[in-house]
Amino acid sequence: MSIYAEMVDKLAVEVLAVSEEIGDDRLPETIAQTIGASSPTTEELFRTAIRVRMALARAEKTLAEARARHAGAGS
Repeated sequence: MSIYAEMVDKLAVEVLAVSEEIGDDRLPETIAQTIGASSPTTEELFRTAIRVRMALARAEKTLAEARARHAGAGS
């Protein structure tokens, strides 16, 4: 991962954490628009980082639920 992509990913992690902390699911969109006003390329990288991290979080939740169901079925 390039330094540029690492910086954008770090921001995405922080934005998602703050978004969850304050209960504002529109925060990533607001930040993306702010970034896009100066750099459309950076905006797209940011949006991609947000989408990937959100998809991974959903996948991890689904996996944990499946694991819990399996553990419950084995009891």
